[in-house]
Amino acid sequence: MTLLIIAGYLLIVLAIGLTGHRLFRGTSEDYFVASRTIGPFVLLMSLFGTHMTAFSLLGASGEAYRRGIGVFALMASSSALVAPLVFLFIGTRVWSVGKRLGHLTQIEFFRHRWNSKLLGNLLAVVLVGLLVPYLLIGVKGGGITLHQITGESVPEWAGSLVMCLVVMIYVIFGGVRSTAWANTFQTMVFMILGGLACAMIVRQIGGLSVAMSRVLAERPDLLIRGESIRPLELLTYALIPLSVGMFPHVFMHWLTARSAGTFRFPIVAYPVCVAIVWVPSVLLGVLGALEFPGLVGGATNSVLVRLIHSHAPGFMAGLLAAGVLAAVMSSLDSQTLSISTLLTRELQRWLPKGSSLRQAVQSNNVLVGRAFVAVVLTGTFLLSIGANRSLFRLGIWSFSGFAALFPLIVAALYWRRSTSQGAVACVLTTAILWSYLFMKAWKTPGYTIGDTGIMPVAILVVASSVALIVGSLLSRPPDEERTLQYFPRSGNLFSSDESSA
Repeated sequence: MTLLIIAGYLLIVLAIGLTGHRLFRGTSEDYFVASRTIGPFVLLMSLFGTHMTAFSLLGASGEAYRRGIGVFALMASSSALVAPLVFLFIGTRVWSVGKRLGHLTQIEFFRHRWNSKLLGNLLAVVLVGLLVPYLLIGVKGGGITLHQITGESVPEWAGSLVMCLVVMIYVIFGGVRSTAWANTFQTMVFMILGGLACAMIVRQIGGLSVAMSRVLAERPDLLIRGESIRPLELLTYALIPLSVGMFPHVFMHWLTARSAGTFRFPIVAYPVCVAIVWVPSVLLGVLGALEFPGLVGGATNSVLVRLIHSHAPGFMAGLLAAGVLAAVMSSLDSQTLSISTLLTRELQRWLPKGSSLRQAVQSNNVLVGRAFVAVVLTGTFLLSIGANRSLFRLGIWSFSGFAALFPLIVAALYWRRSTSQGAVACVLTTAILWSYLFMKAWKTPGYTIGDTGIMPVAILVVASSVALIVGSLLSRPPDEERTLQYFPRSGNLFSSDESSA
């Protein structure tokens, strides 16, 4: 019964995704940014769905299993405040510039802003490298869900493979429009079913008051911040949500918006959506620590699915498992398409000018993009087979790298004096320092700088900002004509019709 429900759900997602193919206009702009026609509700669901992946359900519940209810303060509360501000001050301006200048990818935006091929090539490598762990979160999360919810009758690799194939089919055929529509459906599914899962499991345990009394009696440490979450860690964690400003998949969805006014609803509704998803995830992680004590390492990622399997009947277990898969797939598809778009657009620049291969890529952007979708998902699936890390910690490291690049987008939009040399220094500093800290922390769970509680993201953001500022001030001012395209003399990036939309 459970497998039939999950199969039915996957077929529905596939049907919704393939529907987008019927409206495909045959152009690169339509395939990669839906001809910039996405409205407010679909934009909200796309942004939220692609941001809140298995990290928010499986990862957050797994971390709450280890560290308690304070995990909500680490990420959810800051994300609810920071992400809408980033959409307001960064997303709207990116959309305006992208529409006027015809940008389809993040790399095109930065390369044109500072007129630097070196920056574009370097940033492409760094963004792809940082996105790989994020992709692994989704693929591993789907495998874990199907493995646990079926009583381990479906191997993790088989669950990951099925999910990758479904995503591959509708992304290849429909592009970003299919991705946005599928995200909308899947985001609604995991928000509704996540709350339903929490209510059902808590009821099976005896009600919220009984469940909390039991936690208080057996594991009171899970209900307080305690020593597991130190003040400096809590403070510096607030920098991690800045990563949303540099995610390639979020950047891609910004460019799909119909108008500047399209951003209003996502900005207002985003905090509510965060609470709807994170409160049940963290609560269930805490309850899971009582139901399944002794889980260690990557096994904690499965605590939510274990609870569903134990406390929900067959039919409901299938529905709730579909909710978890929805959270996973709603980000995996956008991430895959964004990285494929980036590689497609960059490939034609890396090939020799005038070559027949370059001309072939330029005239067949959509076909090449579809090929990259297949390559990216296949490669991620193969990498996931041997990966066995905490989804939460894997996500934090990915987010930390993107957060370190956040000063780059701020300077591009708000600092006229910033230069390509400063931008290159920012990217190089991020890449080198992130690699050093990641290797240093690989064998040290809960690693912080000097064991002070300061998260590596704090050092990364400060170092990249200093490199950007110093590099810019020590180099010649940028070309005024190019700069004016991003800083109009009127001081308003939006035309009158755009700002009133």
